[in-house]
Parts: sequence; C-alpha cells; structure tokens
Amino acid sequence: MLTELKIDQFLQELASSSPAPGGGSVAALSGCLGAALVAMVCRLTVDKPKYAEVSEELRGILSEAEQLRQRLEGLVERDTEAFNSVMAAFRLPKETEEQRSERSSAIQEATRRATEVPLEVLSVSARVLELSQVVAAKGNVNSVSDAGVAAEMARAGARGAALNVQINLGGLQDESFVTDTRESMSAITNRIITLYSSVIKMVDDKLT
Repeated sequence: MLTELKIDQFLQELASSSPAPGGGSVAALSGCLGAALVAMVCRLTVDKPKYAEVSEELRGILSEAEQLRQRLEGLVERDTEAFNSVMAAFRLPKETEEQRSERSSAIQEATRRATEVPLEVLSVSARVLELSQVVAAKGNVNSVSDAGVAAEMARAGARGAALNVQINLGGLQDESFVTDTRESMSAITNRIITLYSSVIKMVDDKLT
C-alpha cells in the first residue's frame, strides 16, 4: 500500500513515469497532513491549565481530526486504485460491437468512481479546513503557525481534488451526474475560499 511506503519510497514512486500515484493521491495526502496537524495542535492544548475552558471542545476536535486523517489516508490509496481501474477499462478489447459496448460501459463506470473519490477528498479536506480555523482561534498560541500550515494543507488538498474532479467530469456522459457534481464542487470551493482567507488572516494577526 502507498501509505505503508517510507517517505523517500513514496516520492520515488510519485516521481516515476507511472501516472499513478499522481495528483489525486497527493491531494488526499495534503488533506491528511492538514488533519494530522490539527490533531497535533489539539494535543498541545488539551489539559493545559491555560486552556482549561476550551480543552473539552478541542478534545472533540481531536477525535474528529483523527477520523478525518484516517479517512483521507484511505483515499490516498483509493484514488490510485480508481485511476488504475479507468486505465484497465480502456485496455478492454474493442474488436466487436459487443466488446465496444462493454468497454464503453466499463470506462463510464470506472470514470464515475474516479470522480467520486476526489469529490470525497474535496469534502473531507474542506472539513479539515474548518477544524483548522477552530484550533487557530482556540488552540495553543505557540502552535498557531501549525494551525496555519494545517489550513494550507487542507486548502491544497481541496483544490487539488477539485482539479481531479474536473478532469474526470469531461469524460462522463451522465449529464445529470455531471451537473450535480459541478454544483456540489462549486458550493464547497466557494466556502473554502472564504474560510481559508479567514483562517490565514487570524493566523497572521496572531503572529504579528
């Protein structure tokens, strides 16, 4: 599994001529890193006397951040699997009319799955960004820069995921699914723009 590789091994695999893992897995990993940083800030805050009033809230944030981290870690692998399924579908035989029909259906099904995975990464990364805002505002002030990096990673994960959704939508024939997905993606990305600006301003204000 990709997530079981050492960092240098993962990077070598990523830099190879193989198209997978690629941007989709990196987007999921970015969101995952953001969730891990949110969890770290929470652990550096809870049970500290100075932060007694927010410890219970951040303990809940910690639990959710860990769940999101695990979910995104799984999506690192799932994105590559989805891409490989698309490639496998394109390699199906197309000599007869029946084979061409089956191949076309397989391509559409695999491409839809390959769209749904980054769409999930987008949604989960957006939630990580929301949590980064909480820890930036209420977490240990000595870790506010970490909260800012968490926001940066979550935003990168979300933006990268959106790009992968877009490229896959171009190959789908289900107009209803395409329309619904574009609307969902637009709503999430618009929220991320506002949220990201708010978090980074808060972090900058605390650092200056």
